[in-house]
Amino acid sequence: MEFIFVYVTCKDRAEALNVGKAVVEARLAACANIINGMDSIYWWNGELQVEKEAILIMKSRRDLFAELTEKVKSVHSYEVPCVVALPIEQGNQDYLNWLMAETKGTG
Repeated sequence: MEFIFVYVTCKDRAEALNVGKAVVEARLAACANIINGMDSIYWWNGELQVEKEAILIMKSRRDLFAELTEKVKSVHSYEVPCVVALPIEQGNQDYLNWLMAETKGTG
């Protein structure tokens, strides 16, 4: 089984909490962490933007990524939310077993 970190940016802590709860309640991630108060600098519609955002990091499985992404998009306020996966190369096996047990079954 391949495990992943899913990185999502949100307009604020409240949105990150809402998105994280929706994903974890659907068992598409075992855990969600919020880091509030990030400064983001990016281009949008041809203009440079500087905004405060919140980071949402979720622990999940590669086979759930497509469904997780659709769940995020269904509750996120951004037209094009950042939803990217990073591989978990190694981890505490007890934690990875817990992650597997707390996410949806396959099939």
